[in-house]
Amino acid sequence: MKHLRYMEALLRHGHFGRAAEACHISQPALSIQIRELESMLGAPLIERGGRQIRPTPFGEAFAARASEILRSVDELADLARLHRSPFAAALRIGVIPTVAPYMLPAIIERLTALHPGLDLRPREAMTRTLIGELLEGRLEAAIVALPFSEASLVEHPLFEEEFVLIRPARDAQAPVPDGEALGRMRLLLLEEGHCFRDQSLVYCRLPTVRTGDIIEGSSLTTLVQLVGAGIGVTLIPEMAVAVELHSARVAMARLPEPRPRRTIGMIWRKSNPLADQLAKVAEVVRAVRPSSEGGC
Repeated sequence: MKHLRYMEALLRHGHFGRAAEACHISQPALSIQIRELESMLGAPLIERGGRQIRPTPFGEAFAARASEILRSVDELADLARLHRSPFAAALRIGVIPTVAPYMLPAIIERLTALHPGLDLRPREAMTRTLIGELLEGRLEAAIVALPFSEASLVEHPLFEEEFVLIRPARDAQAPVPDGEALGRMRLLLLEEGHCFRDQSLVYCRLPTVRTGDIIEGSSLTTLVQLVGAGIGVTLIPEMAVAVELHSARVAMARLPEPRPRRTIGMIWRKSNPLADQLAKVAEVVRAVRPSSEGGC
């Protein structure tokens, strides 16, 4: 099991130094362990000599099976943990960036109040990263925008929320544009990789590829502040209103029907023995849903 975890870390990080740091051993020790594993198997697992760590064809097939084994072993540990105490250990939960700043504080406060022994370990990342880590067993659950078609995952819808228009304060009394009209305006959106960006582009009937008429930002806070500076307009999820409009010279407007909206939900592996407990966590998340009027 030790050798499998070292191999998994090496391929995940693609670098001996970073993998060794993640495994809390020295780089020479990790190299020795990988060579020892290759000696036991009688075949090389990685290509040596290049700048990047690449698995051999055998190494790639071996790593896929090893990942399944490690996930099963981790689930056995979860089962033992469940038998001892359902909420007396670490809970690794991922959250997408357009949800994390607006819900995580309330989620942590509520869960730790209900379960004092719980060690909550949140992880903020984009959807594709969270899904990968969830499937690899490095997360117990993730809060994302649904739907997400993956047969091995449970999707637990929590609530729906609308997108709202943010524009400069001077335009507060102007007619509210629909999606097609927004597509002709200077639009500020999150950078590629954010699912909220793609949902906004669909509403504005624009292609989900980079275009010269779009100004990008790495966070909703940046977008709202740029709108306040008069650069353009943007869309944000309703849960972000109370936080993001607090210090920006902007105006919020409800979009005309049919309004764009998204479903926020929690997902976890079907095979996770903590499924019943995760469903209870999901209900706590549902209860702390923020509102546009005043936060959580």
